[in-house]
Amino acid sequence: MNWNISAWCIRNPIPPVILFLLLTVSGILALVSLGIEEEPNIDVPWVSVTVTQSGAAPMELETQITRRVEDAVAGVANVKHIRSTLHTGVSNTDVEFELGTNSDRATNDVREAVTRIRQHMPRGIDEPIIQRQDFVGDSGITYIVESKDRSAMDLTYLIENDFSRQLMATPGIGQVYRFGGVDQQILVDLDPVRLEALGVTADMVNQQLRGLNINLPGGRGEIGSSEQSIRTLGSSHDVATLKSTRIALPGGRWVALNALGEVTNGSSEQRHMALLDGKPAVGMEVVRRRGHNIVSVEKDADRIVAELSKKYPDIKLTRVFSGARYVRESCEATFESLILGALLAVIVIWAFLRDSRAAAISALAMPLSVIPTFAFMKAVNFTLNDMSLLGLALVIGILVDDAIVEIENIVRHMNMGKSPYQAAIDAADEIGLAVVATTLAAVVVFLPVAFMGGIPGQFFRQFGLTVSVAVFCSLLVARLITPLMAAYWLKDSKEDHSESFKTKSMMVL
Repeated sequence: MNWNISAWCIRNPIPPVILFLLLTVSGILALVSLGIEEEPNIDVPWVSVTVTQSGAAPMELETQITRRVEDAVAGVANVKHIRSTLHTGVSNTDVEFELGTNSDRATNDVREAVTRIRQHMPRGIDEPIIQRQDFVGDSGITYIVESKDRSAMDLTYLIENDFSRQLMATPGIGQVYRFGGVDQQILVDLDPVRLEALGVTADMVNQQLRGLNINLPGGRGEIGSSEQSIRTLGSSHDVATLKSTRIALPGGRWVALNALGEVTNGSSEQRHMALLDGKPAVGMEVVRRRGHNIVSVEKDADRIVAELSKKYPDIKLTRVFSGARYVRESCEATFESLILGALLAVIVIWAFLRDSRAAAISALAMPLSVIPTFAFMKAVNFTLNDMSLLGLALVIGILVDDAIVEIENIVRHMNMGKSPYQAAIDAADEIGLAVVATTLAAVVVFLPVAFMGGIPGQFFRQFGLTVSVAVFCSLLVARLITPLMAAYWLKDSKEDHSESFKTKSMMVL
């Protein structure tokens, strides 16, 4: 028994109409909440280990730090490649794991391996930094901070202690990086002549300052029936207190620090510089968290920046770059292509069929195929990015092909003298197998792209699945909705001929 699903939908129009109504509503709701970004979120298990030691040569870092880190992480499960780069004072080791390895578990395993060898590393190193590498496609949002009344040091302090904290309180913002500006620093400029006269070296002064200018726990003490903790406070609260710090000299003597040189509240040596229009500037870059919508992050960042501008009226914050702009333009261009494609499809179909209703029915296949695809993208946690939008733009012409074939055959049967109802049933049954075969051929071409291996496969997964689902939705529209609309909406050709004959007869009379 040959069951024609198109004929069943024509005889029972309510179920397919309700089905596509639900799919359309769910697709619209999903589109509103879909994330927008430049590239798909991919999970590459890649962990970096960074160890810094001020002034250390690359040769020393290799023998004392890098080789020990590599030997430690080599025993971690699923390690694929280990790469190390050395610069003066910096050792960086990248550990790449096999695809499919849980990134969080890999990061914890590397951290435990480095912790076990921490005691075998030089004492002068900074604490090793172990972090997972997140591949976020789009760039951040950059702001320039300007003020006529505040110095670069004041702006630096505000960015690091006020602006960054308020921005990072937003769920979508992961990091705020400051560029340009200078850091506040207490400068101790020792006089070599005085040091030599008093028989003390700069290293001796440095060691005493490190040992004295620090707060340490001092144990606990009992006061009556209560117990309180004791702290040893040695840090200076201001520059004046630091100047009066007593420095021990050989022979049991001592001298105030300011007697050995000049102590000032200044800035650190500027190692990097930011320029805007050729002038020095202080700025900050806002980076979104993984999985968050870059466009929403931009809106939240602009809102907080507007609040900061009101709080600090003497400071001007200007957005000079945003990665959301390109993403937003790409998304808008894709939807413009969808709308333009629908309009051109109406024009082309009308030019050949000379029937506005047939053209409208064919054009409706495009939105009815695309909108349910958004519901699928939301269900599998896809986003609107370069790859998924490329897929939608690519299949714009394919989505309407099945509907054009269906409607053209229906019109042909109507020209044979059949009613729209009977023509829709006969035409859909006649070419149903050809439409299914053509559409599934397109699906089997694009679907394997979604299952490519390696890192490229993670990028093309959204492309392949988005195209395949959109094309499959176009098949459902062509087999369920297009014959249904044609049966109940197209105008009977017999009625057209009879009306034309009556009009001509009246004109003769």
